[in-house]
Amino acid sequence: MKQNIIHIALVVKDYDEAIAFYVDKLSFELIEDTYLPEQDKRWVVVAPPNSSGVTLLLAKASKPEQHDFIGNQAGGRVFLFLNTDDFWRDYNHMVSIGINFIREPKEQEYGIVAVFEDLYGNLWDLLQLNADHPSAMRVP
Repeated sequence: MKQNIIHIALVVKDYDEAIAFYVDKLSFELIEDTYLPEQDKRWVVVAPPNSSGVTLLLAKASKPEQHDFIGNQAGGRVFLFLNTDDFWRDYNHMVSIGINFIREPKEQEYGIVAVFEDLYGNLWDLLQLNADHPSAMRVP
């Protein structure tokens, strides 16, 4: 049996501002932006550059109770983990374009990590795992 998690839904306030953040600022690729008229919503999928793993489905909040989760999908914990092949290149670029880091880079036994906020306040780890870390060995 083979199964994959292919999308993680990220609740956003507005499709276009979310696309601008992820594609224009973080240099993610816009994989799909399809209007679904029967539901009056868009299917918007983005992914880090050259990634072959999980993608983000940017899901616009459509009910009042969904609005409460914009920027707080994990209850204040780090929600998503962006692994890179060059931590300092990406960290320095992100700082130069105004990405807000709430925890500065730190060497850990598993690699280098810093925590940043997305446009809504969700917390992300930017990390470069050591080559011998089990998760690094799973990255295609």
